[in-house]
Formats: sequence, structure tokens, C-alpha cells
Amino acid sequence: MKDIALFLYNLTDNMAQPWIDAGYRVVMIDMQHPQGIHEHGQITKIGADIRNGWMPPREIIDRIAFVAAFPPCDHLAVSGSRWFKGKGLRKLALSVDLFATAAELCEWLGAPYLIENPVSTMSTYWRKPDYVFHPHHFTMLEPNDNYTKTTCLWTGGGFVMPPSCKDYTLAAPDDRIHKCAPGPDPGLGGIGRAARVCGQVDDPQPLKEHDEPAH
Repeated sequence: MKDIALFLYNLTDNMAQPWIDAGYRVVMIDMQHPQGIHEHGQITKIGADIRNGWMPPREIIDRIAFVAAFPPCDHLAVSGSRWFKGKGLRKLALSVDLFATAAELCEWLGAPYLIENPVSTMSTYWRKPDYVFHPHHFTMLEPNDNYTKTTCLWTGGGFVMPPSCKDYTLAAPDDRIHKCAPGPDPGLGGIGRAARVCGQVDDPQPLKEHDEPAH
């Protein structure tokens, strides 16, 4: 039975909640969680560094239905390119290592997966993202996501990109995310809900940046 959603580098419950609502169990791994395994209802939070050889417990591997990874983007996002030189090679290498470890684990597990980052230098170091969208493309599912933030997904394992479902009754999307102080990523609210239909959407089409679905 495929009843577990696995989230890597995930501190908050934003992405987890839609899966819990749909009856899945969620396993979240992040170095910022307290060390060890902690049960919180339908969520298992694990404080671990997956670069140190962490693997999902054998008893859950065959139950993993979906994987999402959110590697830190601080030293990869092109929005911060003006500071690249001052950050040094070690910080860049760390960011690439975190991303690469997630990609390797996702591929090994074989489940549908997504790796989320903003527009970043991974397009050069690895490959271009499979999908690019803004949170406001999914406001029918999450009205609070009515803002702009160019978001890239690298996907595999049979992942199916849900079609956009924008709520045109809302005001024009704002740019709040560009004014926020650094902190935990707010997650992928709308597409988090949409991703539950992974593998069940017929003939999905990639969303290109700034594409607007037909009314």
C-alpha cells in the first residue's frame, strides 16, 4: 500500500497538510528538526542529515507514494547572484551537495518526485527544470498563494504536473515574497494539494514561466 509522502529538507507543515487531509502519512526529514525520530499524529519528523547516509527505514520504502525535496536555495538562486563571489566556493559546494543528494535519493526510491528551487544555477550545473510556475497559478486550491514567485521543479519517477487552476476572481497577484525577510519557505500550498493527483491527470502540459491558463 502506497500511503506515505516523504519530504526532504522540510521544516514546516505547509506541504504536509494536504497529504494528511487526503489520508496519507507524512515523513519529514530536516537537519533543523530535533535529532532523532519524533511522532506528531500523522507526521513523523526526523532530525537527520541525508548526506550522512540516511535512508528511509526499510519497512516504509515500499509504502512511499511521493517524494518532495526543498534543498536550501540561498547560494544557488540567481536572485542573489550579485553576492556569489563573496559567498565563496565552500558555500556553493554545500548547496550543490544538498541538491545532488536529494536528487540521488529521489531517483533511488523510484517514486514520483519533485525537487523545488527558485530560478537557480542548477540549470547550469545539472539540467534545466521540467516545470516553471508561480504560486498564483493554483489559487483555486489555495487562495493565500496569490503572489508571484518564479518556482522551478525538477521531477522524475513518473511525476505528473497538475494543470494550473487559477482563481480569476481574486485581485492581481502581489509580490509579497520579494519583500519578506529570509526565513522558512512558506511551502507549495496550492500545488501541494494539486500534487496529490500525481499520476491521475490526463495529458498534463508543462507550465512555462508567465503562462496564463485560458479563461
